[in-house]
Amino acid sequence: MNTTRIDQLFVPTYKRDGASLTHGKGSFLFDADGASYLDFGCGIAVNSLGHGHPALQKALIAQGMRLIHSSNLYFCQPQIELAKLLIKHSFGKRIFFCNSGTEANEAAIKFARKWARKQSSEKYHVLSFTDGFHGRTYGALSATAQEKFHAGFEPLIEGFHHAPFNDIKSVKKLLASHQFAAIFVEPLQGEGGVNSATGEFLAFLRTASDQHECALVFDEIQCGMGRTGTLWAYEQYKVVPDMMTLAKPLGGGLPLGAVVCREDIALSLGTGDHGTTFGGNPVACALGVAVMNIIADKRFLKEVREKGCYLFKKLHALRDNFPAIEAVLGNGLLIGVRMKDDPVAIIKNCRKAGLLLIKANLNTIRFIPPLTVKKTEIDRAVAIFRDVMIKYY
Repeated sequence: MNTTRIDQLFVPTYKRDGASLTHGKGSFLFDADGASYLDFGCGIAVNSLGHGHPALQKALIAQGMRLIHSSNLYFCQPQIELAKLLIKHSFGKRIFFCNSGTEANEAAIKFARKWARKQSSEKYHVLSFTDGFHGRTYGALSATAQEKFHAGFEPLIEGFHHAPFNDIKSVKKLLASHQFAAIFVEPLQGEGGVNSATGEFLAFLRTASDQHECALVFDEIQCGMGRTGTLWAYEQYKVVPDMMTLAKPLGGGLPLGAVVCREDIALSLGTGDHGTTFGGNPVACALGVAVMNIIADKRFLKEVREKGCYLFKKLHALRDNFPAIEAVLGNGLLIGVRMKDDPVAIIKNCRKAGLLLIKANLNTIRFIPPLTVKKTEIDRAVAIFRDVMIKYY
């Protein structure tokens, strides 16, 4: 396959090669050349139930035959069902549906500013943290404290401030300098290098948000929906945010994002204050209902925790033989292997050997298998990774 010629069809924002993917089954993907890959990238944490899950196929066909699109000018049954499930299983009282994680964060920024503006016209500042990632549109990009994503797109939006992750002293100093509408934080950073927030840090942010009367927003776009072994990452910290942004696995592979809101923040919005043409698509929401009904089950989540511990221990055991591994990080089935050097060659050769992995910041390799992954598949993935590492180290 002439990938150079194919590349000329697209804006060059991705570096892609190899045969095009054709289909998937369970934890595996297959390409046009007949090669198979153990998918530990999971569509960047999207395909949490793997590929071709029967419940998703059933929901896709059933809803696709009924209604593919209507409009948010009207009620839609799958939206209602999914909103009820999200409210039932979280702190939230109101839901806003959109199409992606970026859109969810954009909405949460707007909601926080509208809500905070009732206190003061100067209360519009937003605080986020180093190595965080919140999206690529201008509000979400301004909240993303990684300069490599900003280059060439300046000036960013005014009023956004960044503090070191897990650094309480720096946050105190910034909060005293401006009137803040919101604090955005990922309990477990994905793109930023699989960095976990400390319990002390998140508890402090909760207290500080109350004291400064600003909204605490947890971005659980990558670490939510069962990925860490509980339905939401915030449950493990016993720190409840005011808003939570979701996407990635929520739509079962179709574009779907959501903002889970506290009642008073939601009611600061009125008709026409925000909107979306495609957000909360009936088919995506029908898949979301199927995903939630499976992932919210306590037995399912227990298995995720068990498999996460199993993967973590097997990867951690490799450190003794490979000094190039600095650390093994993460929680549940979002695990990062932090390398001393750029791991791009390791990831490329793992793909050639039949294993898909994803690079993150700070020389980190992300292992993000489907939550339905089998332990035998974990064994196979770690074996491929080990064999590739042996060739390099």
